[in-house]
Amino acid sequence: MNTIKSALRVIIAVLALSLSFFSLASPAQTPASAPASDWKAIVQNRLPLYGHRNWIVVSDSAFPAYSEPGVETIAVDEDLPAVLKYVAHAIAVSRHVRATVFVDRELQFIDEHDYPGVTELRKQIAAQFSNQQVQTMLHADVMNKVDEAGKTFRILFLKTTSTIPYTSVFMRLDCGYLGDEGERKIRAAIAAAGSQQQPK
Repeated sequence: MNTIKSALRVIIAVLALSLSFFSLASPAQTPASAPASDWKAIVQNRLPLYGHRNWIVVSDSAFPAYSEPGVETIAVDEDLPAVLKYVAHAIAVSRHVRATVFVDRELQFIDEHDYPGVTELRKQIAAQFSNQQVQTMLHADVMNKVDEAGKTFRILFLKTTSTIPYTSVFMRLDCGYLGDEGERKIRAAIAAAGSQQQPK
């Protein structure tokens, strides 16, 4: 009897150690599919950590899950306009980042008869941004940008319940307190300084 009790104690101890090891070895990660009530907290948690070259994508429901460890995918049980409105506002009120927005060029050619509601959805997407922020690009090309960024920088995908194709909105984050014009001035000053230092 004592032998059986001792064996049971050993088995329990081994199991406890194994669970402790796996919990320490695996970093805490958000599940690929989080409850709808959690996604806003995830956005608020990630946004302060993100900076220029990170991406946040609000996608339709057929968007794929990536194998890259830095790409986080959350399934959100809400429609695309509601999720996009929240994310766009969160970025707009942040002081450290701004968004350059890409939408699929194919979206302009989706017919209302084939996908009822696409006309209104296009309007709702455009309403979240100024014209200066939004660029249209073929889906394959913007996906190439995201694929390349995902090799080095973190990306957050929020998969919505939208079942209209080419409605994903890709937001590449840039520095919020340095605009494109400011960057150009800095680069011009560097170039001018370099030319002045050239031996005559």
